[in-house]
Amino acid sequence: MAKVELKKPIVDEISAHIKDAQSVVLVDYCGLTVEQDTQLRRNLREAGITYKVYKNTFMNFAFKGTQFEGLTPYLEGPNAVAISTEDATAPARVLSEFAKTADKLEIKAGVVEGTVYDAKGMASIASIPGREVLISRLLGSLQSPVTNFARVMNQLAEKGGASACGAPAEEAAPAE
Repeated sequence: MAKVELKKPIVDEISAHIKDAQSVVLVDYCGLTVEQDTQLRRNLREAGITYKVYKNTFMNFAFKGTQFEGLTPYLEGPNAVAISTEDATAPARVLSEFAKTADKLEIKAGVVEGTVYDAKGMASIASIPGREVLISRLLGSLQSPVTNFARVMNQLAEKGGASACGAPAEEAAPAE
């Protein structure tokens, strides 16, 4: 069997993973202990992120002609790839959080929704909260004014309406 035939299934696997990906992050994992690597994989799996180690040439072939082609210059040395199809910021967030405890883990670069970011850019992406957190914050900020208005209206009703606030009561018009 030719070498190309052996490599094609791996390139196809990478291509299948990145086909619907919202983000792809490259990391240098050298120096991690087995225990750290196991914990990292567990954290990423729980967040719904695919994490694999592939040869750079395989990733290079899979990235060609896609929005992830901008990662090609970063394919030097040992690399692992974290791929998310659901939450665009999740890989950066989970990897960045884990890198605080494992100083050997280094985020090299990533593509988030079609834009290539270097290590500094990925650090700022990691600071963006997850989708669920952003939605809950939005709903909280929308709900707060309505809740406050309802509370004020309730207090007015308990105190006897507008006359309790010091507003003059309307006088009846004199009958002619």
